[in-house]
Formats: sequence, structure tokens, C-alpha cells
Amino acid sequence: MDSQDAKQNYRPVCVCTNLRRATRAISNMYDLALASSGLKITQFSLLRAVQRNEPVAITALADEMALDRTTLARNLAPLQRDRLVELKPGSDQRVTEVRLTRAGREAIAAALPLWKKTQVDIGRLLSDGRIEQLREIAAEVSAAAESFASKRR
Repeated sequence: MDSQDAKQNYRPVCVCTNLRRATRAISNMYDLALASSGLKITQFSLLRAVQRNEPVAITALADEMALDRTTLARNLAPLQRDRLVELKPGSDQRVTEVRLTRAGREAIAAALPLWKKTQVDIGRLLSDGRIEQLREIAAEVSAAAESFASKRR
């Protein structure tokens, strides 16, 4: 095995490095597939979360997306700039709610078929049962991370 083969077959032992590599690879696949819609997968996912919960308080949206409020605000900014979402005070003036605009609904409608096709394509590229395993691993990792964090507080 030459050094090029060794580099290609190298698998880091760091759990974080492996998960980040896998996440980047999958995100790139979705981004390529969604490119014609003008959305990245992170934007599409956020728009869909708003759609599922609309109107949704920023805190509740941050919880659903497993993001801190600062990161969520940073992710909402381009969607707000592009007039895909709007932020308005809720019935309780201390709460800011996120709503889709007509343009946001149209963006989801344009991207959804591309996303669905990508889901199928990725399912075909991975061996049988891997998608469900990924879902199970993600749930287990999320629970473990919450447990880890609560012990450190």
C-alpha cells in the first residue's frame, strides 16, 4: 500500500472528527442537490422547522433545531434579509415569533422535490439499513451529549 492509499483509507479515532467529516459530506450532497433552489440544506431545514411550528417562538425554534439562540439568530438573518421569514412580536411582547413569508413558502415548494430526490439517492448510495442506523446513532449521540453537559453544569 503506497502513501496515497494509506491517506485515503485513514480513519481518525476521534469521534468528533468522524462525525464532522460525515456531516460535511452529507451536507455537501444536499447543498449540491438544492443549488438550483437557491437554498442550502441548513436554510431548508430551518425553513421546514418554521413551517412545522408556525408561528414559532425563537426559543422553541432554537430548541427544535438544537441551536443556541445566537447561532439561530445568525442562521435566521439571511432568511430574513431575503424575505423568506419575518420576525414579529408574539402575543406576549417578550416573545419574538418567526413566520414564513409567501417567498419562504415558495422557496420550500421549489426545494422540497429536490430534497426528496436526494433522500432517495442517499438511501440508494448507502447500504441497506444504514439510514435507520444513522437516525438511531444521532438520537443516541444527542442524548449522550445532553447527559454529558448536564453532569458538567
